[in-house]
Amino acid sequence: MNLFLAIIIASLIGVYLLNLIARRLNTEALSPELPPEFADVTDAAQYARSQEYARANMRFQNIADTISLILLLAFIALNGFNGLDILVRSAGLGPIATGLLYCGALVLLSSIVGLPSDIYHIFILEKRFGFNKTTVGTFVADKIKGLILGAVIGGVLLAVVLWFLQATGSYAWLWCWGFAVAFSLLLSYIAPQWLLPLFNKFTPLESGELREAIEEYTHGQNYALSGIFVMDGSKRSTKANAFFTGFGHTKRIALFDTLMERHSTDEIVAVLAHEMGHARLGHIKKRLLVSVLQTGIIFYFMSLFLNNPALFDAFNMQHVSLYAGLVFLVLLYTPLSFCLSLATSAMSRRHEFQADAFSAKTTGNPAALVRALKRLSTDSLSNLTPHWLTVWLGYGHPPVLQRIQRLNSMK
Repeated sequence: MNLFLAIIIASLIGVYLLNLIARRLNTEALSPELPPEFADVTDAAQYARSQEYARANMRFQNIADTISLILLLAFIALNGFNGLDILVRSAGLGPIATGLLYCGALVLLSSIVGLPSDIYHIFILEKRFGFNKTTVGTFVADKIKGLILGAVIGGVLLAVVLWFLQATGSYAWLWCWGFAVAFSLLLSYIAPQWLLPLFNKFTPLESGELREAIEEYTHGQNYALSGIFVMDGSKRSTKANAFFTGFGHTKRIALFDTLMERHSTDEIVAVLAHEMGHARLGHIKKRLLVSVLQTGIIFYFMSLFLNNPALFDAFNMQHVSLYAGLVFLVLLYTPLSFCLSLATSAMSRRHEFQADAFSAKTTGNPAALVRALKRLSTDSLSNLTPHWLTVWLGYGHPPVLQRIQRLNSMK
């Protein structure tokens, strides 16, 4: 077997099996006894329901991952990449336009294949547990907007990358890296005002106790904001959240309307203080730096193998092309991507603990964040006792019990 193909298949199956094992262990780690820390916010029946939700999600993910892996391996075995390449070449377009058509067709095919899974998760699984508020109209609109936005943004990025690969020789990976980073920063800057409103309505928070409390806290921390907004998260789900978005003049707070319905003023301020902690403690800059470095690694990795004929032989390609090479390198990058994701998840969990401590210190009220975490976890039927392997593989946040225990030690 071709070495490149062997690495790709082994890594795909390996990651799949590891996640399968982790979910099995996670199922076994579900404790039937309600943690005492949550006795004041939920009961045994609600806790049992959260475990049922965890099991249902893990079963769903196992099935979805299995189908996805089988279809991808079948597509490879049936020479689907080569067949699609021959088809798009028949249009007689230039190399960049052909590349856009090829990659766009793959994205569209992936979206179509994943559509039944999305529909089941949103309209059956999430509805079964009382979370889904998405209408068919909203679902269809989201899909159409997502595809159009992805085509525009992804198309621009891909077209420029393909041009650099053609025009800049051995330094192409550096040009691609620089452009990708600049493009990403531009998107982060314009997203709050131009992109996010395509999917949700953002309304300025009205004057009152909550706005005064938030402004008092942010002013006390010398943290300037362009605005405080309420987002209509309830149009899709009953789950609550809050986030900071943008930078510079577009930096703002977004509160889910579901968060405001279920949480007190001091709890919301504590959650926002946690989010602010990420900025004040340099987490956002560190994550940005890591993202920049990862992007550089990707493009350097690309420069090592992009023109290797054996990579195209692995997929029985009749023609060598830059755009197909990029697709194959995404697959070849799987093991390295997996290892990097473990490191970034570990860093993220450490940052969450630090942001919790920042919130507790600057508000002087760690109990408020504890209450908020309990309500958020209970309302979203979160798994309170995840297995360590599941946490290690992909949790960007530490288990909520660990966060609560640390916060309680600060009281």
